[in-house]
Amino acid sequence: MTTSVALGFSRSERVTALAMGCVALMMLGLQPALLGTLIEQHRISMQGVGVVAMGEIFSLGIGVVLAEKLLPLQHIRAVAVIGCVLLAAVNLLTLGVHGDAACAAMRVLAGLLEASLFWITTIVIVRSREPDRLAGIFLTVQTLTQALVMLSIARLPLQFMGWQAGFMVLALVCILPLSVIHRLPRQVGSHTDAVMPSLVSLRGLFVLLVPLAHMSAIGTLWAYLEPLSKNAGVVGRDADTLVALVLLMQVVGGSVAALAVRRWRMTPALLSSAAVVVVVGLAIHQFSTPHPWAFTALCAALGFVWLFQLPFHIRLAFEIDPRGRIALLVPPAQLLGSGLGPLAASLSVHGEDVRRIPLIAAAFAVCVVVALWLVRYRAPSGNDRGVLAGGGHIK
Repeated sequence: MTTSVALGFSRSERVTALAMGCVALMMLGLQPALLGTLIEQHRISMQGVGVVAMGEIFSLGIGVVLAEKLLPLQHIRAVAVIGCVLLAAVNLLTLGVHGDAACAAMRVLAGLLEASLFWITTIVIVRSREPDRLAGIFLTVQTLTQALVMLSIARLPLQFMGWQAGFMVLALVCILPLSVIHRLPRQVGSHTDAVMPSLVSLRGLFVLLVPLAHMSAIGTLWAYLEPLSKNAGVVGRDADTLVALVLLMQVVGGSVAALAVRRWRMTPALLSSAAVVVVVGLAIHQFSTPHPWAFTALCAALGFVWLFQLPFHIRLAFEIDPRGRIALLVPPAQLLGSGLGPLAASLSVHGEDVRRIPLIAAAFAVCVVVALWLVRYRAPSGNDRGVLAGGGHIK
């Protein structure tokens, strides 16, 4: 599976580009722990945590689309240097802000800087040969990196840094890639021959609804994992370890998906992962007393399906549009979904009450099923004719 602008990047160029994405998405994996710390320090409120999480993720998703239009493809190394340095500075500056609005503004700025780095990863993945497989590899490596950083924060003796340890470690991670930026590719094509984003048809919109709804469901639970885990009896260092466990289960799910994305039927895989999220949400909602082990098992299942289904989003997009125009919009759709979920969930939070959060996540997962039905059964038209109908390319 290749796009019309597939380029022969070297292994070191691909690895370095994926490293940029690992830095760009690092905060998304650490959000429950780091935002939970800001809540404990009364820097943000429980009602505001969804807005703060949403702001960063939304700006990241929209920023990737804007970067494809505005940033110079011939100077991606300079973009990487500036992005890494400024992102490290913004992560440190976050420690000095107070209030939901100020923190949200700071994290929106961080999201735009993260977008400049994730844009580099996106263009290399989409313009590589076998982009769906490379996406699966990236997701696995990125999440493994998040898990290792989270374990370091949770288990290493960082008490001398105080409550600021998480953001200080995050800033350090942003600086580390500067040593390998010279290995980024010099040539990634031009805007004139690039695969420009396009929905192609109404079916293209339905395809993007799948990752949008999927990640809205997962993002809802992820952003509120800290208060949900506290209600389930998982507190203190155990809560930080739970975050690392979820990240490690993402690695397992992503590894399985990287091997299975070409072999397994796509629609059953996506439907099954959506069904798991529905079950997780409904089960957590049923907890009336603390059940730490059951909650941990449900979170592990959530972590597995999280990354398992992402490469199938890329494959679905390429099935509809082999030129890769829809595929280029899948990462932004996933990110926007990750922000939409917490935003919708924040509207249901009253004080410390987060009981409705799992139900909202389950509802978003049901929307995945609806979106897949629209993709599968809507009458084909335009460039989509023959895809999904007759030949039944979507399986």
